[in-house]
Amino acid sequence: MTPDRPGPPPAAGPGPALVVRSVTAVDAAGTVPDAWLSSRDGRITATGTGDGWRAHAAGAEVVDGTGRLLVPGFVDLHVHGGGGHSHEDGPEAVLAATAAHARHGTTRTVVSLVSDTVVALCRRLGEVADLAREHPHVLGSHLEGPFLAPARKGAHDPQRLVDPTPEAVERLLAAARGTLRQVTLAPERPGATAAAEAFRAAGVVVAVGHTEADHALAAATFARGARLLTHAFNAMPGVHHRAPGPVVAAVDDGSVVLEVILDGEHVHPRVVAMLLAAAPDRVALVTDAMAAAAATDGDYVLGGLGVTVSGGRAVVTGTDTLAGSTLTMDRALRTGVAAGLPLPALVAAATATPARVLGLGGVVGRLAPGQLADLVLLDETLHVVSVHHSGLPVRG
Repeated sequence: MTPDRPGPPPAAGPGPALVVRSVTAVDAAGTVPDAWLSSRDGRITATGTGDGWRAHAAGAEVVDGTGRLLVPGFVDLHVHGGGGHSHEDGPEAVLAATAAHARHGTTRTVVSLVSDTVVALCRRLGEVADLAREHPHVLGSHLEGPFLAPARKGAHDPQRLVDPTPEAVERLLAAARGTLRQVTLAPERPGATAAAEAFRAAGVVVAVGHTEADHALAAATFARGARLLTHAFNAMPGVHHRAPGPVVAAVDDGSVVLEVILDGEHVHPRVVAMLLAAAPDRVALVTDAMAAAAATDGDYVLGGLGVTVSGGRAVVTGTDTLAGSTLTMDRALRTGVAAGLPLPALVAAATATPARVLGLGGVVGRLAPGQLADLVLLDETLHVVSVHHSGLPVRG
């Protein structure tokens, strides 16, 4: 299992008392019927079953969850936008996009940035740093580029892909002011080894992705401290019986977490089932969502490239190349359950596992005393009924 990395906990502050009762609670620890939970000042204070909630009801808002499921708030490591808004369009767009995903249960977000010039990325990293200081649900940034393999560029502009020079790494780290959470690197690029070490030394989670790396190179990169595989199977060599590739290297290394986009398009749900079995507690569901998530079909822009969305499927305009997704985390759960995947494992992959990768496993991702009261109430079809962020309701 990946150990928690150091990182400042999201803030909690004064807030109302809350009791959620008569629910089926589901988190990484399993499923608990007839459960209840109480919180105060943004943190969970007690949990139990049966009528024990009554001792915590005085002065609290009591939510009757009969027939509902209660899960922790989702933590999305990899998302580019939503609600018609792209993270590339500035701070207000980032907040609007995170609000759209919050209505679908995502209470903590890492803001993913597509490949661009170092100058432009520094500006965006600074903007996200400002947001993270004022808005605890914004956990920081993810640089998905520009240090990627051109042959595995996906929806990234090939003209913006560069080698990770020491100067570029230093400038990006300085611009982020301690809020760069993760970076995706193609380890075969010149300078990638030194760059990965510099990012790791600054507390950044290094991810392998958008790469032509074979099994040996990926395994060596993980052995040197990379701890994440960016959207497993996508933008990398697949699993071949004589060339196992980076996915098998990630499965083999017990310290590595594998991102998966569970939308039925990027990876077949039965392949996700295989990963959950092969790497238990090491799969993190991500949306990789672009602006059209929780929005409408149409024409969009991602990383300077035109994107066409039809039937909820986003592709680079004029091609069949997937350009992120229109996924929300609650739909990822529904997709998995419809394919026969176990709900507790899916919930863990959307909550506790991504929190642990970021070093936040002690404060978010579980329904346990001391954790922040990030709560999602789901109906029997796994659609969102209500969301609480640090004990406060998220308004639709």
